[in-house]
Amino acid sequence: MPLRWDIDHAGKFVHIVAEGPVTLKEMEAHFDALAVANAMGYAKLFEATDARPVYSDADVLAMGARLSAYTATLPSGPLAVVGTSDLVWSTFKRFVNISPSKRPAKLFPTVDEARAWLKEQQAGPRGTNA
Repeated sequence: MPLRWDIDHAGKFVHIVAEGPVTLKEMEAHFDALAVANAMGYAKLFEATDARPVYSDADVLAMGARLSAYTATLPSGPLAVVGTSDLVWSTFKRFVNISPSKRPAKLFPTVDEARAWLKEQQAGPRGTNA
């Protein structure tokens, strides 16, 4: 599976790993699983170093619509994405631009840097849409 995740309810943390081509279908399944598990407000580490995002402009708009529905009623936790390719960087920028969430989101070259930043975010005050 190109996208897999592990939800740590005790630590309020989600670790997502993407490998190979990732489509809108996989992203929607991931969003739905986090919502059902009541984990949307958790800190998220998204490892995309080995990912190849495959999204059309219409797919990006569909993701934005789905996220709008979720963020209307659910909190959004901080998001740290790890990736170094131009494709991952441009996809991250598009995703952040269409996301209605006011949560902190940042792109990192390494998992260690991403984890350190997420710990800082979890230690600080957060509102319902942080």
